[in-house]
Amino acid sequence: MARFEILDAGFGTMGSTAQADILLELGMMYATGRDCELDPVAAHKWLNIAAIKGSTRAAELRSELSATMSKLDIARALREAREWMTMH
Repeated sequence: MARFEILDAGFGTMGSTAQADILLELGMMYATGRDCELDPVAAHKWLNIAAIKGSTRAAELRSELSATMSKLDIARALREAREWMTMH
């Protein structure tokens, strides 16, 4: 948890490529259950934000993940991503 608090402190000062890479890793963490519980909604949210920040790999992975999710879960992930983007 501490690593995300550290990232938040300087998040706005990083280049967009670095931001996208970090967000991609966060999405992958939730998609694979690495160091956390498996959470496809959170994974989609972070991959979507990384794609918005310019990561083509995140966009590809988000598309693959979407194929395994319900429309309700995708809508929830999109809403959460939109809320995060509004706040940050």
